[in-house]
Amino acid sequence: MSKAMPGFKSGDQLSSRSVLIWRIVQAVVWCVGAGILTCLLFFPSLGILLFWNILIPVAPALFVTWPGVWRNVCPLATTNLLPRHLELSKRKRLSVIQSGKLNLVAVIALYVIIPLRHAVFNSSGPATGILIISMATIGILLGFVYEWKSAWCSGLCPVHPVEKLYGGNVIMSLPNAHCNQCRNCVVICPDSTHNVTPSSTPKTTYHQMSALLITGGLPGFVWGWFHVPDDATITTFQHFAGVYEMPLLGFIITLIIYTLLLNNILQRFQHNLTGIFAATAVSCYYWYRVPALFGFGKFADDGLLINLRNIIPAWSIDAIIIITTAFFFYWLVVRKPNNKSWVIRPQYAKRGSKGLQHTSIDFRRQAYLHTV
Repeated sequence: MSKAMPGFKSGDQLSSRSVLIWRIVQAVVWCVGAGILTCLLFFPSLGILLFWNILIPVAPALFVTWPGVWRNVCPLATTNLLPRHLELSKRKRLSVIQSGKLNLVAVIALYVIIPLRHAVFNSSGPATGILIISMATIGILLGFVYEWKSAWCSGLCPVHPVEKLYGGNVIMSLPNAHCNQCRNCVVICPDSTHNVTPSSTPKTTYHQMSALLITGGLPGFVWGWFHVPDDATITTFQHFAGVYEMPLLGFIITLIIYTLLLNNILQRFQHNLTGIFAATAVSCYYWYRVPALFGFGKFADDGLLINLRNIIPAWSIDAIIIITTAFFFYWLVVRKPNNKSWVIRPQYAKRGSKGLQHTSIDFRRQAYLHTV
């Protein structure tokens, strides 16, 4: 059982007052997200600044330290779960195979979308807005059909693979602000599993491929991505495809290294290997992103938040990225796993209640798959 906030343990239910507070927080964050979306569509420069240069740079560090916060308040999650909260969802269950397929599609979608930032999204607020609207539409449609977080938040969302890679050793667990009962909608539940990683899943081919691609490929992909400049003037397919060359090269290199190491180390060290690759990916992100935010980037104004080049010395930026790198390797590699999950599992729904189609024996049998 994972350790959690003082006074909370698995099976505890939130009080009416706590639920109200979380709903207010979710509504506020949703409104902030809607405001950013509005800026992207109608005030593109401001929207791009708020979304790509403030919100997104904060996200990886939050996923490393406290992903439960984001899992509770993410605007897309709130939108996706609205039909479930309003009892409008058909509450269908995904099979383990279907869940694995969604996980694999999410990883592929992540690798397809991110390079397009250089050609489209980093320079076009409306395009970014349409991307967000498209994901919200898919999420809410899935919410009308499938139970709780199974299809979007723990399935097709392209951010979720990064959450699982980075969120393996969180600072503390939060109460679950969405699910009032656990209905075993996804096996295993990434929110309620302590020290979850991409490999903490049933051992289907789809789950294994997802774990391999995100863990092994992301460090090199991140490195390659930062070696491509933004170019909103791309007009030919050849130039358009060029935004993928460096990210894919880095992806292939680290994926090969990871695969060789994975096949030649003892199983008990595989969790450490995942931590090393996760720390490498997030450290590489901030190694390049921090300088770019403050005017010391590789490509002029790409990703610029505020230009401090003539205000602060370059060594101060170097100091920041060295500190962040040391922190992430300590947090994900050196620091002892603390057996905490992102959020606290609520009480299980009673057997036979609407939407709970697996018996506890069925659930234990499926959950066992990820350990064999």
